[in-house]
Amino acid sequence: MAAKPKLHYPNGRGRMESVRWVLAAAGVEFDEDFLETKEQLQKLQDGNHLLFQQVPMVEIDGMKLVQTRSILHYIADKHHLFGKDLKERTLIDMYVEGTLDLLELIIMHPFLKPDDQQKEVVNMAQKAIIRYFPVFEKVLRDHGQRFLVGNQLSLADVILLQTILALEEKIPNILSAFPHLQEFTVKISNIPTIKKFLEPGSKKKPPPDDIYVRTVYNIFMP
Repeated sequence: MAAKPKLHYPNGRGRMESVRWVLAAAGVEFDEDFLETKEQLQKLQDGNHLLFQQVPMVEIDGMKLVQTRSILHYIADKHHLFGKDLKERTLIDMYVEGTLDLLELIIMHPFLKPDDQQKEVVNMAQKAIIRYFPVFEKVLRDHGQRFLVGNQLSLADVILLQTILALEEKIPNILSAFPHLQEFTVKISNIPTIKKFLEPGSKKKPPPDDIYVRTVYNIFMP
């Protein structure tokens, strides 16, 4: 029996949360080795486990994968979440790259100064409503299908749902002008593997708190 993937990252969302999402969507169980100290990170670096000296890092299929997008691509391709042909893979890649640009704002939000956090919520909402969500609303409206690409679940659906739900934590009515995205969110959330991941007790991480922020600073700051 193949070993479970092992995820190396602090005990919080960050850039590893998308990896957790896609593994969960694929129905893959995984283990986690949480980084809590600078010394743990240094040990990984000194042992040549981190290609570019940074995490996220995922041990999977005898490899030690780094760089979030490369990790996501590998898992998605392995578990048939990356399209049926080159055209579909390219569409998925474009959608994911755009969504990750928006998600990055959410990831960095807890590390802003308190005075800047509310301003950034407004900025995130504007970018979502003006730049990103209209794209996906139009895609879903035009082809009338349940999923973004190829009428089957893909990495693009998973990352978009992750981002929507993270934004809704800060701006509950963020989808009020996007009926197709509202329907999409309900449908994708009810796919059995994803529904399980969204239930209490899963390995989905809660919104970042002060403890997580301090831990990250202690590990990664000089």
